[in-house]
Amino acid sequence: MFLSLVIPSYNEEENIPLLFDLIKENLKNYEYECIFVDDGSSDNTFNQIKKLAENNSTVSGISLSRNFGHQIALLAGISQAKGDVVIMLDADGQHPPKVINELIEQYKKGYDIVNTKRLQTADTGFFKNTTSKLFYKIINKLTDVKIEPSSSDFRLMSRKAVDAFLKFEEKDRFTRGLISWMGFKQTFVEFKAPERMTGTSKYTLKKMVRFAWDGITSFSSKPLKFSMFAGLFSLLFGAVYSIYVLIEFIAGNTIPGWTSMMLIILVLGGIQLLSLGIIGEYLSRIFNESKNRPHFFIKENC
Repeated sequence: MFLSLVIPSYNEEENIPLLFDLIKENLKNYEYECIFVDDGSSDNTFNQIKKLAENNSTVSGISLSRNFGHQIALLAGISQAKGDVVIMLDADGQHPPKVINELIEQYKKGYDIVNTKRLQTADTGFFKNTTSKLFYKIINKLTDVKIEPSSSDFRLMSRKAVDAFLKFEEKDRFTRGLISWMGFKQTFVEFKAPERMTGTSKYTLKKMVRFAWDGITSFSSKPLKFSMFAGLFSLLFGAVYSIYVLIEFIAGNTIPGWTSMMLIILVLGGIQLLSLGIIGEYLSRIFNESKNRPHFFIKENC
């Protein structure tokens, strides 16, 4: 069995050699290759990868022309993986290489995809834990694809599953959803995530919100239905209010109603703008797909 380890990296210069030492320690009984993908880092991440590649025949590196994002960096590495089994993990050490042996054991039992589920993360705060749980509840309510709470992009895939995964051509990618949608025989391995080896998380609140929105819009059209129901509710409310206004007019009770008028305008205007924003988001995704641009460009290999 030949393993391919795909490791997307963004500004992880200090963690690269530390992670590789852990990989060597835990995979002594396997033949493997480590494909580090530098996702447009602004530090010396790729120089560290090149140093490892010069001294270790098992290491190769890809430097993308800019920061394309974690999901595209994963795709770039997977597209060059040669192994019978492909394992993807992050460069910060929070996907422990020692768990890889557990993933392989599940693969030997006949599973094509072995996902992982975090039991806890040592340095994750209350806010991130809470928003993460909320995200999985929302996405499982809105979509027909079941995504396990606390799942991660630390997983093993058989060559058959990898070849199927590479057939996806969409640009706005949500890998966890794609993996779930693919089918095949899948299972989960639980693990405890340690603290980052060095540095801080690159996932800002903005990136997490964007990631969550990509997941929802990639696998559900229900937000569009919200626009329709909001419009229907506004229509019914307007019809009822019109009857009330007419009755008050006939009874001679009408007085200047600036407050009520402003409230109605603001509420209806807000619903309309929200609906247009949702529709616009879906249109932008269609626009991105129609341009058919490459997913990424490689600046340098080592």
